[in-house]
Amino acid sequence: MNFVTDTDNSIKKRWTKRHLLGLEYLSADEITMILDQAAEFKRLAAQGETKLGLLRGTVVANLFFEPSTRTRTSFGLAAKRLSADIVEFSAAGSSLVKGETFIDTARNIEAMGVDQVVVRHSTPGAPHLLAQNLNTSVLNAGDGTHEHPTQALLDIFTIREHRGTLQGLTVALVGDISHSRVARSNIWGLTKLGARVIVCGPATLIPQHVEKLGVEVATDLDKILPELDCINLLRIQFERQRSGLFPSIAEYAHLFGMNGERLKTAKDDVMILAPGPINRGVEITPDVADGGHSVILDQVTNGLLIRMACLYLLNPKNSP
Repeated sequence: MNFVTDTDNSIKKRWTKRHLLGLEYLSADEITMILDQAAEFKRLAAQGETKLGLLRGTVVANLFFEPSTRTRTSFGLAAKRLSADIVEFSAAGSSLVKGETFIDTARNIEAMGVDQVVVRHSTPGAPHLLAQNLNTSVLNAGDGTHEHPTQALLDIFTIREHRGTLQGLTVALVGDISHSRVARSNIWGLTKLGARVIVCGPATLIPQHVEKLGVEVATDLDKILPELDCINLLRIQFERQRSGLFPSIAEYAHLFGMNGERLKTAKDDVMILAPGPINRGVEITPDVADGGHSVILDQVTNGLLIRMACLYLLNPKNSP
């Protein structure tokens, strides 16, 4: 059934952004609009409305220059749920190997009638470059160590769904803060919505002057654990960092990994999140990952809804 509820229309009418490049560039109200739209899609899905015609006639291109499972799959499924056509692109086997530039590749794909581009790239700022050179709507699916806005949105949506609000909650981002685009987007989003944010990890994995973003810094997880309402366990970014930033994986797991014994000192209702892929036995042990405090699979489910909301709100053809 192809329909839009009054809630959908009111959100769409207030939305003004053409691109989603990062949560740094969104206001608290704009972030809330995306969350509310995702909640509306979840309500419709619960009623059996899982296939909507809101983006019929729209073409979405997934341009992924880095490996991805959850993000790429959920963006593709989100577009299909909204009845859009999908173009899947991988750098391997493309004309990039023949010397074609990043911009020329994107422009050629755009010239085939693409309306929206979802891009993941290892270079920070790559989506911004596309936004400056294309006429289509650009959605950032992760750019280097800069931002991953839809991941942070689904994290925030999951917390709000369980707690009702972000205001006044204490949320810890634990792990490799320096190399994590997820951490940066979460910091922007959580602080704008009123959460107290603590970044925690080895001192070598926490950026200098990160406090200027409105967060607190801790290097002892056990010390802050009793204060936390939510713990987001970030993956160690082995592929983005040089060696020697901490003594060993075993020591990291001992000091910062979430295990059953450590969990006993946390609040009874503490939420455990992880953006994935998780390194079981490093950031989190299997009993915690699969336990009652974990909302990791809720995050994956909500990622689809968040990406549906972003594609819908940013679609240039879809004006109410």
